[in-house]
Amino acid sequence: MSAIQIKKYRSIANRSLQNVLAYRTSYVINFLANAVNLLAIYFLWQGIYSGRAEVGGYSWDQMKTYLLVTFLANSVLSWYSETSISGKILDGSVAVDLLKPIDFQTARFSETLGASLLEGGMSAILLILFASFLSGITLPHSLFVYVLFALSLLGAILVKFGVVYLAALLCFWSTGSMGIVWTRIAVTNLLSGALVPLAFFPDWLERLALWLPFQSIIHTPTMIFLQQTGTMESLKLIGLQAFWGIALWIAGKGMWNWAVRQVTIHGG
Repeated sequence: MSAIQIKKYRSIANRSLQNVLAYRTSYVINFLANAVNLLAIYFLWQGIYSGRAEVGGYSWDQMKTYLLVTFLANSVLSWYSETSISGKILDGSVAVDLLKPIDFQTARFSETLGASLLEGGMSAILLILFASFLSGITLPHSLFVYVLFALSLLGAILVKFGVVYLAALLCFWSTGSMGIVWTRIAVTNLLSGALVPLAFFPDWLERLALWLPFQSIIHTPTMIFLQQTGTMESLKLIGLQAFWGIALWIAGKGMWNWAVRQVTIHGG
């Protein structure tokens, strides 16, 4: 990729960040809704742990940390990024992108990164405030663990973008996006460990989830942050994230090319 192309995509990322800031009321409302959801889940798990020292191999302190890390990992690529891709397809503005000398997939990823800067920053601030009122939060004491965790978050963004992008492209064959979006969210939250840790699953379902890309979105960052994996195992998990990120990127490119040919053939 040339310096000129990099500058183009960086400009797209900056514009995406500015769009989020321009429509900050909508973003703040969505963000507050996610914060309320975090509180609801926290009190739900507090009730589950009432009178129990451990559930599924997790102590209450570990579960509190798990919930906070899950919230952060889910927040860095939220509703805004997902609907912006499907919206372009449904309103027909994707036709304009076909005329631009840029790669559609890379441009959408640049938009996602731009929005993620604000989304991730706001989520981190909220988590710091939330954690300040809680006791027993399990935090790593090694700087290297934080480095591995940061790498795993980047990998989680790449994998989640791949899943979101593939789901959004289905709008080429649909008249709406809500059903696709909610199905994607339900499957991702279940198999990534966002609803409950994968260790809570039956053995066969846990093994299946660990073979799928979704676990790279939540399971990997949380395992690294909670230090439930050693250094080599953490590096293997990050490598698996890279594998799934590349595989989903290639799949997205292939699906885009197929969709564009269909649109061109039918004149849509």
